[in-house]
Formats: sequence, structure tokens, C-alpha cells
Amino acid sequence: MLYQISNSHFTAQIDSLGAQLVSLKSPAGFEHIWLGDPNYWREHAPVLFPIVGALRDGKTKINGQWYHMGRHGFAKSSEFSLKEQGPASIALALTATPETKAVYPFDFALTVTYTLTEDGITTRFTVENPGSVDLPYSVGGHPGFNLPVDEDAVFEDYTIQFQAEEEQTCPTIDLEAGLIDWNTPSFRLKGQEIPLRHSLFYQDALVFESLRSRQVRLVNKRSGRGVEMDFTGFPMLGIWSAVNDGPYVCLEPWTGCATLTTEGDELVEKKGMALLAPGGKAGHSFSVKVL
Repeated sequence: MLYQISNSHFTAQIDSLGAQLVSLKSPAGFEHIWLGDPNYWREHAPVLFPIVGALRDGKTKINGQWYHMGRHGFAKSSEFSLKEQGPASIALALTATPETKAVYPFDFALTVTYTLTEDGITTRFTVENPGSVDLPYSVGGHPGFNLPVDEDAVFEDYTIQFQAEEEQTCPTIDLEAGLIDWNTPSFRLKGQEIPLRHSLFYQDALVFESLRSRQVRLVNKRSGRGVEMDFTGFPMLGIWSAVNDGPYVCLEPWTGCATLTTEGDELVEKKGMALLAPGGKAGHSFSVKVL
């Protein structure tokens, strides 16, 4: 089911399937969220939970048993229920079922809240552990943004701008297996800016960890139009687009990432995996500002 929220600045639509943001329009009518063209990438802004990225051979070990789970987890393909809705905000919830326990044997509650602001939208993930054992999880956003924003522009007119001077080496990602090799660099960032080009993503996403910056922009320097994401509270950031030159870019705040080539398959030992104590509650939010 599609839900709509709005304020005097923006209108957004959210699909209960996956609690996915599928539309964000300003009064001028421009659609900022990727349209989901299956010729490039059929999704819009999937919610990543309880893992981010791929597992080795699509499986992980939990308490001595093997469990199979697809890339980015099951939340993106699960039906969420409406928890609360106001004119400019909405909260959708997902809880454990026999189907989720078949791949992830834990009690959990995940609430995804979208709130429109004067300059964009805020997304908040709230994870709760109603169970009696520690809850291992990672969570992340994956919103795609349509480019170009300007009618007279092309993809290459845009740039990725970081808030602070950075010096980072991105790891290599196996295109088939989806595993991350931190010992083999794929891209080096030195400075605050990456000129946008499709070839940046021919080896999958650019993955950054522990950036000094807490904001990143996709912007046309001539017009100043684009989007800015504040990912404070997320230790990792992925930037991705389709290998077949898709006209969009995803900015992805993550708490964890895909299985590393150097680590084993125990879920609790995966890089970035949080452990939420019984009765615990944790929140992770990011905001998108339209420029």
C-alpha cells in the first residue's frame, strides 16, 4: 500500500512493502527519488536490515546453525504495518514472524519513520529487542537520487562533495559474490570532491569508513542544485550507481557492511554488527536536504 505525507514544501510517498520511500517531490514537481526503472535498478530507497550487503554464499552461522539470507536482508521485501501517521510524518513497523525466524532466529521490532522538514526529509530506524538474548543487527539506508536535476545538465556535471578534507582508500568489492576486500584498494579519495562519472561504479560501490565529514552532497556546482545527506551516527557510507550507466546515484548510510574476505561467517562477528541487549532500543537516523 502506498501512503502519502506532505507539508508546504514537499510531498512524499512510502510503500508499505519494505517501508520504502518511493517519491519525494518539491513544489516545482521534480522527482528526487530514483524512479525504479528495471532497465537499471528496480528499487528506489530500500531499507537494509538485519544485514547490510552480502553474506558469503548467501548464508551465515548463528548459534552453530546455518541460515540463508539474501543481500541486504529481508526488510526490503517484507510488508510493514502502519504504526502512526500524521500530515507530514509516518511510522511503519516490522516484527518477527515464523518466516523471518527461518532466516534470522530472533525476536525484533524495526520501526521506520519518515518526517518531512522545511528542506527535505528525515529517515529514522528504531530497532528494539523484545527477546531474551542479544540481538545482532546492522541497518542502513539506500536512497537513489535522480540525476540530472537541471534540465540542461548531464550526469557528469555533478560532483560528490564532502563536508571536510578526506583521505580515504575504498576497498574492492567482488561483483559476483559481493564480498569486501579491504586489503585491495579500488579508489583513493584525497580532498573534498569527486567529479561524478559512471566509471566510478563499474566495480560496485565506493565504501567509506570513519569519514571526518558528517555530510555529503550530490550537486551541480554551476547551479547549486542537488541533495545533501547528513549521516551523523552512521560509521560507514556507500555511494553507488548501476554498472550500466544508470541516471541516478545512491547515498547509503550504514552501520555495517558485507562480509569481508578476511572474516568468517559467524553473524555476531561480522564487521559493524551491533548487539542489542534484551529490552534494548537503538535509533539511527539520517536526513536529506534538497538544494
